[in-house]
Amino acid sequence: MPKPYPQEFRDDVVRVARERDPDMTVEQIAKDFGVHPMTLFTWLRQAEVDEGVKTGVTRGESAELRELRRRNRLLEQENEVLRRAAAYLSQANLPGKGSTRW
Repeated sequence: MPKPYPQEFRDDVVRVARERDPDMTVEQIAKDFGVHPMTLFTWLRQAEVDEGVKTGVTRGESAELRELRRRNRLLEQENEVLRRAAAYLSQANLPGKGSTRW
């Protein structure tokens, strides 16, 4: 997977694409900056979502969702460890065969 472009670079390219002359195409701007035209169209669409012009998941919401999913995975792992420890300890407290308890 290629390394993502820095956010400042993305913002600059989007700004240039929005402020372009009418005779300049988005494809030409993408070529000038060395990015694929579909990448630039994606950045433009995401910028509109972030600004509330279009519906969708903003970058902030996406980052929050990623963090919440990571936290949820961690909590599920911790719960599994606790479940296994409780099962093990409950087995360890059972009286063994042949032992008598008064």
